[in-house]
Amino acid sequence: MDTFRFAEKDPPMAKQRRYPPEFRRRVLELIRSGQSIHATALKFDISRQTVMNWLRQDDLDSGRSSDGATTAESQEVARLKRRVRELELEREILSKAAAWFARETNAVPKKSSDS
Repeated sequence: MDTFRFAEKDPPMAKQRRYPPEFRRRVLELIRSGQSIHATALKFDISRQTVMNWLRQDDLDSGRSSDGATTAESQEVARLKRRVRELELEREILSKAAAWFARETNAVPKKSSDS
């Protein structure tokens, strides 16, 4: 009887590699000069999808395409999201501090269970 075995562990996820901007620029120059995406990706040991993503983002950043956010816009959105999280945390802290001070100065009657 054949049995189906599951692996003890799932295969590790591939680590996301970071490539310097100059390296990306040179890869894109090669592709734009006529080299195939597939051949260039193989030559530099980069996934084809990574190169496609770089091309798409470069098209957005340079204005050749307008169907997505530029790098600057994405960075601004990320910065604003961080700022919103900061402000929400500050608001929460101030709200708790105001409630504590109000209780300490008897400006707000203490909650009782017999109401």
